[in-house]
Amino acid sequence: MALSDAILTRLLSLHPKIIDLSLGRMEALLAKLGHPERKLPPVIHVAGTNGKGSTVSYLRHIMQAAGLTVHAYTSPHLVKFHERIRVANDLISEADLTALLEECEQVNGGEPITFFEITTAAAFLAYSRTHADYLILEVGLGGRLDATNVIGDPAVSIITTIDYDHQQYLGDTLSLIAHEKAGILKRGRPAVIGVQPDEARAEIERVAARVAAELYIAGQDWQAFEQHGHLVFQDENGLLDLPLPQLRGRHQIDNAGNAIAAIRVLDDARIKDAHIAEGLKSTTWPARMQRLGHGALSALVSAESELWLDGGHNPSAGRVLAQAFSELNDRHSRPLVLVWGMLNTKDVGSFIGCFAGIASRVITITIPDEENAVPAEKLAEAARAHGLASETAPGLDAALRQASSTVPAPRILICGSLYLAGRVLAAHGNEEMTKVSGAGRR
Repeated sequence: MALSDAILTRLLSLHPKIIDLSLGRMEALLAKLGHPERKLPPVIHVAGTNGKGSTVSYLRHIMQAAGLTVHAYTSPHLVKFHERIRVANDLISEADLTALLEECEQVNGGEPITFFEITTAAAFLAYSRTHADYLILEVGLGGRLDATNVIGDPAVSIITTIDYDHQQYLGDTLSLIAHEKAGILKRGRPAVIGVQPDEARAEIERVAARVAAELYIAGQDWQAFEQHGHLVFQDENGLLDLPLPQLRGRHQIDNAGNAIAAIRVLDDARIKDAHIAEGLKSTTWPARMQRLGHGALSALVSAESELWLDGGHNPSAGRVLAQAFSELNDRHSRPLVLVWGMLNTKDVGSFIGCFAGIASRVITITIPDEENAVPAEKLAEAARAHGLASETAPGLDAALRQASSTVPAPRILICGSLYLAGRVLAAHGNEEMTKVSGAGRR
C-alpha cells in the first residue's frame, strides 16, 4: 500500500459524515496553513451537474497547446487519488502528495473536517507553492458551500449544464439545484453559462443580478454547434471553424463550447485560435464514452464485439448516452448490451429508462466494495419495469462473458457509475486502485 493510501484512510475518520457542506471548517484550516487559497494563479472555477470534467480537460489541453503551465483540480478519482491533483501539467507525485497530506493532517490537529475539505486544502498548498499560468478548479458538489468556494476573485467562472443529481444535498427542484451551483458566481466577475433548462437558467440569472456578475450565456451570447464535420463557435468577436472534439457524443460540442467561451472571455493573447483547435483534437477524458482497446477485459469478449465505458449516472447523462449510442447504431448497426451498476444515491429508474427501445439487453451487477451499491437484482427489476430484457451477473467478468454471447456480435456499454468505471479501468489495465474509494469522498 502506498503511504498516501494510509494517510487518506486516516483522514476519513476526522468527520463522521462523508458529505457535510459548509465553509467554516475549510476556512479555519486554510487560516492555519497561511491562506494558500490567496496565493494561487488566476482561477477558472467550474460548477455544474454534467460536463465539468470534460470542460476542465478541454481548457487544460487548449492552454497547454499554447505552451502555458496549468494546475487542475478534479473529483472524484477513478483509479488513483493522484488523478485529482494535477500540478504544473503533471499528476502530483506520490512523494509530494504524501508530504502535503501529512502537513495538513498535522496542522488540522485532529479537528473535525471532511475528507474532501482536507484534501482540497492539500491541493491548494501544492498550487500555492508551484508556479502556473492558471488553475482550473472543479467544484466537488454543489457550489455555494463547496470547499473550493473559498476563492474570492476568479478570472472566470463556468456553470455547465444543470440537471437532477445529489438532491438530498442540493434540493429537489432545478431552481434549488441551480441556486447552489450559482453560489460560485462572484461580484463583478465574468461567468460562462452552458446550455441550461429554462428553470435553471432563470435562477442563475437571478443570482448573477444580485452579485453583478457578467454572464456569457450559451445560445444568447455564444453558440457552439456541429456543421459539415466541424465544430463552429460563434460569439460577438466572430466565428471559429474548428475540428470536432476527440471526445465522442453530441454533448461534447456543448462541453467544448463552454471551454472555448471561457478562453474568449479570458482574452489571453498567448492563446491563439490554432491552440484552441489543437486542444480540441488532443483532449482525452477517461470513462466518457470511452472505447476500450486491448486489455485484460477485451479478452473476455469476442473479437468482433465492441467494448465501451461511461461513468454517467444521472438522468441527463442517461439521455445523452442513449442518444449517442442510437446515432452510433444508425451508422453501424449492432445490438447494444448494457453492463449496468449504480449507487443507491442515484435515480436508477430515470437513468435506465433512457435506454428503452435502444438497448437489446441489460446485464446488472452489484458494484463490488461499495456500501451504497444497488443490488444487481434490484437493478434488473428497474430495467424490466421499463420494458428492457434484463438479467443479473455475479460480477464484471461474468457479465462481459454473458454479454459477448449476444448474436450478432454486440456493442457492449459498461455504465451507471464513475466508481464502477474506476474498477473497470483498473481491471482492464491491471492497475492497483487507491484503497480509498472515490465514492462520496467529495
